[in-house]
Amino acid sequence: AERAAAKAVVSIRVVAGFADALPVSDGEFDAAVACLVLCSVPDQRRALGELYRVLRPGGQLRFFEHVRDERPILYAVEQAVTPIWSRLGGGCHPNRDTPSAITAAGFETDSCDRFRFHVGLLETIAETHVLGMAHRPAAVSQTPTQP
Repeated sequence: AERAAAKAVVSIRVVAGFADALPVSDGEFDAAVACLVLCSVPDQRRALGELYRVLRPGGQLRFFEHVRDERPILYAVEQAVTPIWSRLGGGCHPNRDTPSAITAAGFETDSCDRFRFHVGLLETIAETHVLGMAHRPAAVSQTPTQP
């Protein structure tokens, strides 16, 4: 990451940290990117809370994530395999409803496209993903009330 940042045309600072305890100040960033990480963080709610905290009001969250399937039969399969899959797959939880978690964290969703990547030779097996943008709502200004 540091080598890529050094070659960028804009100034980029690489900071080591964990998703549930970002080592930066409140409202420090204009934008954040979550790319194939929210399925595997230990505490998705805390990680999204941290993203909300470090974004300024009006700041944008862009996300590309693996999410649970909306088809009941495949969601049931995801539920059944998650305990084993998360141990074998680097903590990945294929049964997470990340778009709802983003909203629950306080973000307002601007766009969220859902699509499937086909895996292997079987066209019926696909991993569901979302690609979208959300933002932290702008601070509400308080106007004094007139007597």
